[in-house]
Amino acid sequence: MADADCPFCEKLARLETLPADDLVWQFSRSVVLLGSWQFYHGYCLLVSRRHATELNQLAPDERRAFLDELCVLAAAIEGCFRPDKLNYELLGNQVPHLHWHVFPRSRRDSDFRRPVWLALDRAEREDDEGHRLQNGLLDRATTAAILRAKLAESTALLP
Repeated sequence: MADADCPFCEKLARLETLPADDLVWQFSRSVVLLGSWQFYHGYCLLVSRRHATELNQLAPDERRAFLDELCVLAAAIEGCFRPDKLNYELLGNQVPHLHWHVFPRSRRDSDFRRPVWLALDRAEREDDEGHRLQNGLLDRATTAAILRAKLAESTALLP
């Protein structure tokens, strides 16, 4: 099921045209996209293949698979980039299509104890902050390739 007005449904319909450094992995119930804010090195979005706005709208087996895929992605991010903490966000206020934000956090970040969204709000208003938060330790293509390799090893964990 797709929603014609949904940006994620539109993106899912054209996965083959996405840049290689945007599309990291395809699971059976979701896809992994490399997020824009690579200051949080390895930040990804896990987007449900089915348009739904709430977890409870997924059938139980579909929901379990989606959450299992989230856990595999989280383990891959941890294995690749060794963050001090992962922050998980399932919001939907701006784009209601089910998607998780997985933010790797580092104690070296001066805002480590604050929600990521405060920095991202500043980044949308201040060019310097936006540039800082979009750039990570590695370029996007390298980051995506590292995650892909780890996910290729990790997908054996799925039922």
